[in-house]
Amino acid sequence: MTDAQVTIVGAGLAGTEAALKLAKQGFRVRLLEQKPVARTPAQSSDNFCELVCSNSMRGAALSNAVGLLKEEMRRLGSQVIEVAHQTSVPAGGALAVDREAFSAEMSRRLRAQPNIEIVSGVVTSLPKERPLLIATGPLTGDELARELAELTGGQLAYYDAIAPIIEADSIDWEKVFIASRWDKGETEEERAAYVNCPLTKEEYQAFVRAILAAPKVEPAAFEEARYFEGCLPVEVMAQRGEQTLAFGPMKPTGLTDPKTGRWPYAVVQLRREDPAGTAYNMVGFQSKMTWPAQAEVFRMIPGLEKAEFQRFGAVHRNTFVNAPRAVDDTWQLRAAEGVYLAGQIIGTEGYVEAAAGGWLAAHFIAACLEGREVTFPPEVTAHHGLLVQTRRGEDNYQPSNITFSHLPPWEGPRLKKRAKYEAMAERSLRALDEFIAGLNKAP
Repeated sequence: MTDAQVTIVGAGLAGTEAALKLAKQGFRVRLLEQKPVARTPAQSSDNFCELVCSNSMRGAALSNAVGLLKEEMRRLGSQVIEVAHQTSVPAGGALAVDREAFSAEMSRRLRAQPNIEIVSGVVTSLPKERPLLIATGPLTGDELARELAELTGGQLAYYDAIAPIIEADSIDWEKVFIASRWDKGETEEERAAYVNCPLTKEEYQAFVRAILAAPKVEPAAFEEARYFEGCLPVEVMAQRGEQTLAFGPMKPTGLTDPKTGRWPYAVVQLRREDPAGTAYNMVGFQSKMTWPAQAEVFRMIPGLEKAEFQRFGAVHRNTFVNAPRAVDDTWQLRAAEGVYLAGQIIGTEGYVEAAAGGWLAAHFIAACLEGREVTFPPEVTAHHGLLVQTRRGEDNYQPSNITFSHLPPWEGPRLKKRAKYEAMAERSLRALDEFIAGLNKAP
């Protein structure tokens, strides 16, 4: 054990993964956790690493980006993934766990680790010790959140507003046109930044009726139905009147359809999600419709009849910083040296992504404490994809699950989607194995 100490706030997935990794490397860890003194409205147990929503860690196949991320974590020695497999329950092609057994075993491991000191109590301000890792999750306490907001210049949000992402090769390019509003943009690339799906009056009216009739996700008990006017769910806008969407995210002004020479009655705009254009997000289409309903309703849009979704829309309670502006490449606050963030507070959405983010933060902190140069996972890996995700979209940053659009595009022979993703996963794992070999050689 070294004399170096790391302070971590929060014993959720990110904080626990980070604490166990650092402790295993010989660092002393002071883990501050409000349980059992207090709980968030979402929590029901005094165990750490509590899974408050689903018990699923999602798809296990390598053709799924989160499946790739889990396999990378397994190879990197993630204790969260190890325990998830130990406590798994049958779930088809997904990794699901007995949530009580999972949390109990993670708690046991934390308490059994001699390098970890667990301090119970509510943290209302940033501790003075450095390095400090904040991993307080989506329901970060108000006082601590206010301090983070001050440190980040107000770059903190309390609700996310996630728009769906669509596979580029599932778009019917014969039915859409490429243009920016009023042909704005200094370069040809900027003027071609948007894909536009035109709707007739009849198509628009049927689309609005379908949105209104679709089943919606009910807010959790700890969520209030408070929305910002700038990021309303599409169904809330539709409820305000038939024409609200046509004067909002679906307004056609300045978008001339080259097939007709006129503006359409309404337009759904798609914006490039990654530099290579392998995926597009539906601009302004954050939604609380159920996922099956989103697939059915959004496939009514001309050009999207066979749309394949990398993620669906969502709006829910979620405290997170504007990562591209608030933190550097090692997730250290730009305004507070030695203060790192990880998990959902930085916008890595999902159980698996949060835990992987905890591993990354611990990796960065260990390099700092040992006085060595920080190394980053290879660009083709899903772990590097998490870093990419937290560097994009500073003007409208939103949390995201890992998707293949966060990785460099496949440049090999043309393959069908599943085969392409499997090839990308193989590429990732080869590079990761080389990265791990380098870590093992480090003094």
